[in-house]
Amino acid sequence: MSSRSVGARTASLPGDPPGGRRAVAVWAVGVSVYFVAVIFRTSLGVAGLDAADRFHVGASALSTFSILQLLVYAGMQIPVGLLVDRLGTKKVLAIGVVLFTAGQVGFALSPSYGMALASRALLGCGDAMTFISVLRLGTRWFPARRGPLVAQLAGLVGMAGNLVSTLVLARLLHGVGWTAAFGGSALAGAVVFVLLLVFLRDHPEGYEPEPFPHHGSAYVRRQIVASWKEPGTRLGMWVHFTTQFPAMVFLLLWGLPFLVEAQGLSRATAGDLLTLVVLSNMVVGLVYGQIVARHHAARLPLALGTVGATAAVWAAMLAYPGPHAPTWLLIVLCTVLGACGPASMLGFDFARPANPPERQGTASGITNMGGFVASMTTLLAIGVLLDATGDNYTVAFCTMFVLQALGLSQILRLREQAARRERERLVASRVETVHVPA
Repeated sequence: MSSRSVGARTASLPGDPPGGRRAVAVWAVGVSVYFVAVIFRTSLGVAGLDAADRFHVGASALSTFSILQLLVYAGMQIPVGLLVDRLGTKKVLAIGVVLFTAGQVGFALSPSYGMALASRALLGCGDAMTFISVLRLGTRWFPARRGPLVAQLAGLVGMAGNLVSTLVLARLLHGVGWTAAFGGSALAGAVVFVLLLVFLRDHPEGYEPEPFPHHGSAYVRRQIVASWKEPGTRLGMWVHFTTQFPAMVFLLLWGLPFLVEAQGLSRATAGDLLTLVVLSNMVVGLVYGQIVARHHAARLPLALGTVGATAAVWAAMLAYPGPHAPTWLLIVLCTVLGACGPASMLGFDFARPANPPERQGTASGITNMGGFVASMTTLLAIGVLLDATGDNYTVAFCTMFVLQALGLSQILRLREQAARRERERLVASRVETVHVPA
């Protein structure tokens, strides 16, 4: 066999899907489901103060909305990963759409705090089924070398959903009222459900995955244990844990109250700054995706750089001596927070090469759980500290440094082990490719 043949086979491994226009069209349907799920997920971020008035609750009770939603989301990640590996993308996405749409309708019609909580839990359950399914769809339809960019583009589309919440839903809420705004937005769930049923396919023709036995609890245990044993899976989880939550907490609930009550801004100006976080996220996502697709070794420096920049700008914000931080510092804060989402996507770039195709859903579920556990913990801690300190945002937001330190210590502990294991897999893959008959 010639060296050229070996190089060609290495660049396009056997079974690697071809991509193309058909792949883009099918993937776009899956991503549209994730887009709507993010709109529903982040809708409370622009309605936090309205929810407090509607249900007559304080900071701790208000944070419970997002905490419960994220608790359900995080708790569902491994089960959803197993379901995706077993049932395929289309079935899991269909179940997810039904659940998160029902949750959004229930939230629109909730007359009480208890019913509203139940609705957000249902929404979180459906939302949990979307992103891992979209990641799996990308690996089934696009070549492996496109993985980092496809994942970042999925995250970018999700942030576009956040942008819709910030720009559109916020205005609808104050224009037509609570029930009409949330109830009307639920129509988007019905639209993507129809698109999913008609157009989505799990994989291209001729690229069906090899049959894999799914036998009860033994299968579940085997998938979880095998995924967790891989250092790349654990490193991916801690990267996701450490990078995602500062922006998630800010956008999901506490950003608007912080900017309005602690920084003295109007709701309109605060909304513009939240929009800046989303726009920054979209731009940085494209940049990170291109960098990692071309330079795989850039994953960890990008993640660590984002953690350091986020910690530094929050330290400057909270230590500012005046009653309100200057506008330029708020702009820097929101711009840097925009890098947190793309940095969290790098976690999947550590877990993906560490696991074979039949474990991709489970490994992605473990990874995705990291950031949402951190977000849930921080949301709760901030709410409790705000109530305990009489709305002292400086004390409450210092919680973030504790979780960043924890995550950073685990990343540094696992990085060499994961890198060594990845090199071993790469060498083994090349040896197998060389021995493929010409």
